[in-house]
Amino acid sequence: MSPDSHFPRLFYALWPDAATRAALAAWQAGLGGNPTRPDKLHLTLAFLGQRPPAELPALLGILEDLPARAMPLVFDHVGRFPRLALAWAGLARPSPALLDLRGACMRALAEQGLAPRFEHDRFTPHVTLARQTPPPPPERPSPVQWQARELVLVESLKSSGDYRVVARRDLR
Repeated sequence: MSPDSHFPRLFYALWPDAATRAALAAWQAGLGGNPTRPDKLHLTLAFLGQRPPAELPALLGILEDLPARAMPLVFDHVGRFPRLALAWAGLARPSPALLDLRGACMRALAEQGLAPRFEHDRFTPHVTLARQTPPPPPERPSPVQWQARELVLVESLKSSGDYRVVARRDLR
């Protein structure tokens, strides 16, 4: 067991309201695989990995200081990461506000010396719908309109697979 295996696994995310969760969960029908529980649906801005508790004050400060406002997001298609067999809800046109928020988050993390160790080269904003799926059907679902109003810092609990919101911030 590695020395940091007891450190919490954290990520920043946009957290959907109940209506958006229900609309996205409806897209899971017919995808096959292992659907994501509706209470776990979210859009990850930055996966931070395991972090020592001493970093939490800085991570909370970043959450509070990000220049973010509520933003409209329109999910309009199902995509799939083939290597992971992971189906997701995507946006054909991610809003500039979302891309700006992601950029600001990554810059703030880097400025604090907290940049994620394993960061993807490209940001593909999405909500994971199911794992271990075959390719999605070609039909496009009815778009889901989400007015994103909540930014959160979340802990992924290894023991149960559940998520625990560590801190939240309303976006106005």
